Amino acid sequence: MGAYRLVMGQPRQEDLVRYIGEHDADADWMRIDLRLVLAAQRSERMSLPGKWEFPGGKIEPGESPEQALARELDEELHCQVDVGRRVATTEHEYDFGIVILSTFYCTLISGMPQLVEHSEVRWVRVAELDQLNWAPADVPAVRRVMRDLA
Repeated sequence: MGAYRLVMGQPRQEDLVRYIGEHDADADWMRIDLRLVLAAQRSERMSLPGKWEFPGGKIEPGESPEQALARELDEELHCQVDVGRRVATTEHEYDFGIVILSTFYCTLISGMPQLVEHSEVRWVRVAELDQLNWAPADVPAVRRVMRDLA
């Protein structure tokens, strides 16, 4: 299969304040220590339904991995990101083929993620990432993120 580029990110500070304010007006102090990563659950119409992943997609001819990631997140989640450093590149063999994933840290710069293809998206605390049922190809990047951001 073609190379996939997946992402995780940190919401903007103002989005964290708004999110926290909507859920607990007294928890504003949490914005300093709250480290969140975006995870997406694959829908029933996708391969590996119900598994969690870092959203992204395939690289089109002529695109860099970073350009492909920004485009895919705009298409899939209707949000714009600043693509940062690479987290990891992993390869995993599924029964349908080999998937190569390059995962990048990103920062959300515009819009909030919306459901288009996935059944759910959520901001997850770094310490709780291992509680989701991840697609096998994403597991090495999940472990790396948990180490990097612990």
